[in-house]
Amino acid sequence: MSYTTLKIDIDSDGIALVTIDLPGKSMNVWNGDLIKDFSSWVDDFCTNDEIKGAVITSGKSSGFLAGADLNMLGGGSTGGSAPASKKDLFEAAFNLNRMLRKLETSGHPAKALLKGTAHAKPVAAAVNGLALGGGLELVLACHYRVVADNPKIQLGVPEVQVGLLPGGGGTQRLPRLAGLQNAAMLATQGRPIDPNTAKGQGIIQDVVPIDEVVAKAKEWVKANPKVTQPWDKKGFKFPGGGGAMDPRSAQFFMAANAMGQRETNHNYPAVQYILSCLYEGSIVPIDTAIRIESKYFVKLLSSAQTRNMIRTLFINKQAAEKGEQRPEGVPPSVIKKVGVLGAGMMGAGIAYVTAKGGMDVVLLDRDQEYAEKGKAYSQKIVDKGVSRGKVTKEKGEALIARITPTTDYNDLKDVDLIIEAVFEDPDVKADVIKRTEAVIGKDIIFASNTSTLPITGLAKNSERPEQFIGVHFFSPVDKMPLVEIIPGDASGDRALATALDYVRMIRKTPIVVKDTRGFYTNRVVPPYLGEAMIMVQEGIKPALIENAAKSLGMPIGPLALTDETSLSLGHMLMQSTKKELGDAYRPSGNEELLETMVVKLGRHGRKSGGGFYEYPEGGKKHLWAGLAEHFPLADEQPSLDDVKERLLYAQLVPAAQCFAEGIVSDPQSADIGAIFGWGFAPWTGGPMSHIDTLGVETFVRTAESMAQRYGARFNPPEKFRDMAKAGETLYKAA
Repeated sequence: MSYTTLKIDIDSDGIALVTIDLPGKSMNVWNGDLIKDFSSWVDDFCTNDEIKGAVITSGKSSGFLAGADLNMLGGGSTGGSAPASKKDLFEAAFNLNRMLRKLETSGHPAKALLKGTAHAKPVAAAVNGLALGGGLELVLACHYRVVADNPKIQLGVPEVQVGLLPGGGGTQRLPRLAGLQNAAMLATQGRPIDPNTAKGQGIIQDVVPIDEVVAKAKEWVKANPKVTQPWDKKGFKFPGGGGAMDPRSAQFFMAANAMGQRETNHNYPAVQYILSCLYEGSIVPIDTAIRIESKYFVKLLSSAQTRNMIRTLFINKQAAEKGEQRPEGVPPSVIKKVGVLGAGMMGAGIAYVTAKGGMDVVLLDRDQEYAEKGKAYSQKIVDKGVSRGKVTKEKGEALIARITPTTDYNDLKDVDLIIEAVFEDPDVKADVIKRTEAVIGKDIIFASNTSTLPITGLAKNSERPEQFIGVHFFSPVDKMPLVEIIPGDASGDRALATALDYVRMIRKTPIVVKDTRGFYTNRVVPPYLGEAMIMVQEGIKPALIENAAKSLGMPIGPLALTDETSLSLGHMLMQSTKKELGDAYRPSGNEELLETMVVKLGRHGRKSGGGFYEYPEGGKKHLWAGLAEHFPLADEQPSLDDVKERLLYAQLVPAAQCFAEGIVSDPQSADIGAIFGWGFAPWTGGPMSHIDTLGVETFVRTAESMAQRYGARFNPPEKFRDMAKAGETLYKAA
């Protein structure tokens, strides 16, 4: 029998070496072809008496098996056309569980295994690379598991990160091998572990050099012709206790449920369902347990939340990173050396990610001391990575050697790309542009890292505006994944293509946005932070504001985020906007607070010692008690839900406005930019996905109601009113 995705070699002892190798794919995943082939092979394995056992491995150097193809699941089904009924959807979802169960039992009934009247053929996993999600679940269904001795190999079940749970027996075999607590940690957090940790937890049996994994697995299969999984044997007990009546497991579930909801703020049903799978599955036999798992899997897969998360966090993110918005017909860019202008916090971060991406960097500043300080930023990151074992000393030294600090513009003469990150002042940028263009090659792309200044205006200082483009990083550059790419009015296709090629080389996520003051993220974040400041002025408790944001799913509260970005920056932008717009300036409502905090009290934010929070040396930050002296608390406080809704719509409305104005041209860019740019609640899939889930009509009606209560800033865009009347949705239209 021939297969598209499998290579089968049966040796003289009757042991089948099954090599998974999807053609044309960089990584093995459970897609329709592999599921079909593997299911067919399992049927043959169970009925073919000539096959005495099997070893399963991978033909990819990239890893063993990375789990399910999420593109297959993105529409809320398990591949192909959507099943006609819930029963059909369950049966489709249960297919992987059914297949893996058949593999580990050789098709024998559980009763026969339990009585010892039947045994399974031995199956060993020879894991030569990462095994995640359904990949690890295949490993768990094997009777013996040997993994290559490489600490960088990842073993885990990360499904919770896209709103799902392990759907191939992961919530049932993991606790039966490693105990409930270890299984819960792996499944609810989604973080992978290395081979030795997995061995210590009892998940795998052996760790050997990579060139010995297959031989070791075969050796075990030959020595164990008749096998039974531990959970198919009479008297099996969960390691560390399990079931409804065991006091150890009862105590665990009480604590785990409380901790799970505390960490997720009730926003992620997947965590609750994983714990339900663990609890219910610990009471019943494995065959019933895996059906319970599939039931919860289908509930999640059928939900709008999971579909939104898969679409934004995986499918659309991956498409953006692969250059979905790259102009056609432009040859790939050759970028070996990059000039970074400005060695401040942004420039230093850009220099680090560029060098990490394998490019040489000329880091230029006005003083050699500042340039050296910018390089030292990379040294600090590298030293931390070496100390934690995340990077070798040799690789770290090579990265640092790629950065050359200088004050001499002539050192830029042979660069392939320029990234400017000097002070956010048009005059300063104009001077740097002219001095740089005097020495660089005539065909070199010049990218400006600006957070607010329109690119078209800056490009007027360039002699080659078609080669000028905006590339907006977020701080800290080494940690923040998003990059906004901003073509100016004159920017050509080659400038856009080069910018996207560079972002791909540094492994960031790009979105292309329209050239306007603030672009996309800085058009949405200020109203959100501003709404929190307006609430402070209204006398709403700062702790209520911060807790409402965290309950909404934001990573930190808006007042803490304001401190991080600095109140003085907000004050400076307010002043510059007033100056630029003159009589056309419209007050935001934060003028009094910013003047009081920055000018009167000198509270500029975290870097200057304090803003809304105090930052005691060696202690935990806490809200500044003195705030109430200047902005007294109101006698009557709003509910948590009211504050959550206000903070949510303070982001939804300006995000919708950006979409309506074409600042972001499609809903997927708006969603990616929100989640990866300022941390918009990931469980929603992004603001446009959330508006679709609420319903455009509901969004418009709620926004209009809030505009009546709080002010015109909550009025929805006219485009969305028209969409509501027409019954349209954002993603269907896109």
